[in-house]
Amino acid sequence: MARVAVVSFRLGGTDGVAIEAKKWIDALLMLGHDVTTIAGDGSADIILPGLAIGARVPPTPNAMNRALGDVDLVVVENLASIPLNLAARDVLYDALEGRSALFHHHDLPWQRPHLAHLEGPRDAVGWYHVTINELSRLELRERGIDAVTIMNSFDCAPPPGRREVARDSIDVHGERLVLMPTRALPRKNIAGALTLCESLDAVFWLLGPAEDGYDDQLDALLSSSSVDVRRGSREGLDIHDAYAACDLVVMASTWEGFGNPVLESVTHQRPLALYPYPVAKEIAAYGFHFFDLVDVAGITNYLSSPDMDLLANNLTIAEAHFNVAALPGRLQELLATMGIE
Repeated sequence: MARVAVVSFRLGGTDGVAIEAKKWIDALLMLGHDVTTIAGDGSADIILPGLAIGARVPPTPNAMNRALGDVDLVVVENLASIPLNLAARDVLYDALEGRSALFHHHDLPWQRPHLAHLEGPRDAVGWYHVTINELSRLELRERGIDAVTIMNSFDCAPPPGRREVARDSIDVHGERLVLMPTRALPRKNIAGALTLCESLDAVFWLLGPAEDGYDDQLDALLSSSSVDVRRGSREGLDIHDAYAACDLVVMASTWEGFGNPVLESVTHQRPLALYPYPVAKEIAAYGFHFFDLVDVAGITNYLSSPDMDLLANNLTIAEAHFNVAALPGRLQELLATMGIE
């Protein structure tokens, strides 16, 4: 079995990259590989602060090489995909010379307007690339890099949440509750979610915090709305409780590399109102039934008379195409093409 290092800006958190990296780590361990985790922030076997997003000083080349040691494979989780710490990326590139590396691309710079002028991923002999959607795979191919797509995967039988406990905790009782289980950033389109909630006369629960300096804008947006809002989780609640508590999940984002709440709404058997961002169209093409964010009439009809078959059919599709139970096998096949057993 192989010795594998998994490297990222941060690991062990609740952001999408960290969550999917954990699934890959678990799959690699299940396959019998020896895994070492390396990150700039969060929870990892080795913390190199210079790898973190926004770190002022990158790791030294010696520190980077010592952390990698004599592993057989380095899995790079987004650190070389999106330029959020250029100096750390370049130190890592140097350390990867002559090594076998697998780049797991969650985002690419040209997909973010403020980063589009910066360099994208590099390629070299012995380096392999995985994207989480077909759009990114095709965009890499246009730039001379071959990749395979492995979409994010999910537990299709998550623990049941405690609906009434969660609703009591956030002081919601007979009202309709719309959950947005994301962070708050401009591209998350909070305004679109609020407009829907106003039309549905629903309470809006924004689960994640504001990030990247969006606090003041978010406060102004929420205070100017007539919608009854809940923010953040509550002590003792988990994500499964939040999904159980809601009547509808909303994903109003105008851009996501994947958008985990889309499939989480399916696995937790909740209807979803969705803005049709590009990768969402890829996901919906598998046959899922989601509501358009502006389809107020359709959503209202559903909430008045829920269709359990719709939810069951969505779950069946997820089990066939997005099941985390299939991830070890998919990674095993990929590693075999790289000569790693």
